[in-house]
Amino acid sequence: MSESRRRSTRGGHQDHSSQTNGRRATDRGVDMGDEDEGGAGSSGFHEEDDDPARRRELRSRYRDLINNVQQNREDMLSPANNKLTDVLEEANKLFVNVRQAREAALDAQLLVLATDLGKEKASQLHADGSSFDLAAYAEHLLSFMGINRLEGEDDEDGAAGGYLPPDAWLRLNKEASACFRVAPLFHFMLGSFEAAPPQPRQRIERQRKVLNKEVKRVMPTQLNKMGESHQEATEKEVERILGCLQSYFADDPESPISYYEFVIDPKSFSRTVENIFHTSFLVRDGLARLYLDDDKLPCIAPVEDGEVEPGGPTSRQQCIVSICPEEWKEIIKVFEIKEALIPAPAAYDQED
Repeated sequence: MSESRRRSTRGGHQDHSSQTNGRRATDRGVDMGDEDEGGAGSSGFHEEDDDPARRRELRSRYRDLINNVQQNREDMLSPANNKLTDVLEEANKLFVNVRQAREAALDAQLLVLATDLGKEKASQLHADGSSFDLAAYAEHLLSFMGINRLEGEDDEDGAAGGYLPPDAWLRLNKEASACFRVAPLFHFMLGSFEAAPPQPRQRIERQRKVLNKEVKRVMPTQLNKMGESHQEATEKEVERILGCLQSYFADDPESPISYYEFVIDPKSFSRTVENIFHTSFLVRDGLARLYLDDDKLPCIAPVEDGEVEPGGPTSRQQCIVSICPEEWKEIIKVFEIKEALIPAPAAYDQED
């Protein structure tokens, strides 16, 4: 028992020393790796995975990548250098064949170095990108707009925009407008809450008015009364003018009565129009007649009882003479009318 324990202890010390020496020296690590490979041959893996030559080649390539990263550290930190990406891609290809712990440890060591480099490179890139170079931006912008240096040199006037193509600003507008296209925001037309449909209002039946029939009955009566009152006033005025005409004719039956002197009121144009209107009813009803004297001027005379108009009552005609204020003034001046033969009604006297 004591001898077996000593052998196991010695074997354990030898394995530990071989692993430590394998990390420090490559040659010794390779020799001890052969022993490890021999010990692992009985683990039941495939013959291809247990090939010692392939294991040594895989670890050697991992060590080459680690040495490459450590030696080219400054070059890999440059923003324009992509060697770090190439190293990671190569490590991914090697990781496919990793089967043992030592190989996985080398892969982890490589990833730690790559992670540190990536962190420093990212911080350096952020520091460099914080400053904005106006000259470089203007140069890139002019190149995008299609600047032509040759035309700019040939320009005698030296205009700033002489060497830019006509569609330069249009090209920049199309490119920049794509960065500012914003989709319309969604919003509720009736607010953010779910509005219930409006409830229909109940119709209130109103009582119909019963007085409508009475109003309809009263209104025609009032209109008829108004029409009758105006008709009575017109008839009274016509009778009054007929009385004036008969009185003047009775005073001097031989002298004709001038129509204009009879109807004209020199003090009121409106009363003159009313006199012409009412006198026309006398002619229409056959109570007066109009004729022309020797001077071809109209005259008026009443029709006596028993005297019949030429043509009979069936040929009655109503004569209305038109007159304007200018003609009214001219007639007053020509006929020298001072007073009206038809006196104004009592209502006009009260208004005056």
